[in-house]
Amino acid sequence: MSAFRVLSGAILGLAASVALAADPDQAIRASLTKLQPDMPIEAIAESPFTGLFQVHLKGGRLLYASADGQFLMQGNLYQMKGDEAVNLTRQAESKGIAKEINAIPTSEMVVFSPKEPAKAHITVFTDTDCGYCQKLHSEVPELNRRGIEVRYMAFPRQGIGSHGYNTLVSVWCAKDRQAAMNLAKSREDVPAATCTNPVAKQYELGQMVGVSGTPSIILGNGEMIPGYQPAPQLAEIALKAQ
Repeated sequence: MSAFRVLSGAILGLAASVALAADPDQAIRASLTKLQPDMPIEAIAESPFTGLFQVHLKGGRLLYASADGQFLMQGNLYQMKGDEAVNLTRQAESKGIAKEINAIPTSEMVVFSPKEPAKAHITVFTDTDCGYCQKLHSEVPELNRRGIEVRYMAFPRQGIGSHGYNTLVSVWCAKDRQAAMNLAKSREDVPAATCTNPVAKQYELGQMVGVSGTPSIILGNGEMIPGYQPAPQLAEIALKAQ
């Protein structure tokens, strides 16, 4: 269940019946668990904005709350630094996402590495039936040539049990995952295979970190790029994100 499904507006005033706890952490947790008992709260801390607390959710996403837990906000918090507006929410979420993604062993991914040591890496949530995913895959050799390692994670857009899901399972269970991924991205049949695999787990993680479509590209610093980017532009962005 998405932690954000319960938040339909920018600010929600919670019912007065919510019992207030002795401190902000307890009060905020009480409010959020009343809204959604299984909300994946990892930590609650003061935000840079005085009086506003930030709630770190599993997967790196953020919510904001008042100290008494009576008001919640979903959105971006900016800080003016000179003439520039810095998105503090994006910075914090990117760190959380990077922590989640970089903790996953590459043995659970389909990895295309440069011949020389990689200068940077990207993690791509992919679906084999996605046209732009196929276009991006055709440029993997160019990304490798520019020193970018491409790490694929599964995100079957139509959900568990769909045609895309079954294809991704076959890719992950193939003896040669790279060859199987090449077949899938070329719209060719991948020999059916089953095994213990991380496809469902990766799909769930993708939803948790905010993936809503494919390809979704996670840079080394956790910043997410939704959608296809040409190889030269993507390589430049990836190198700057290390």
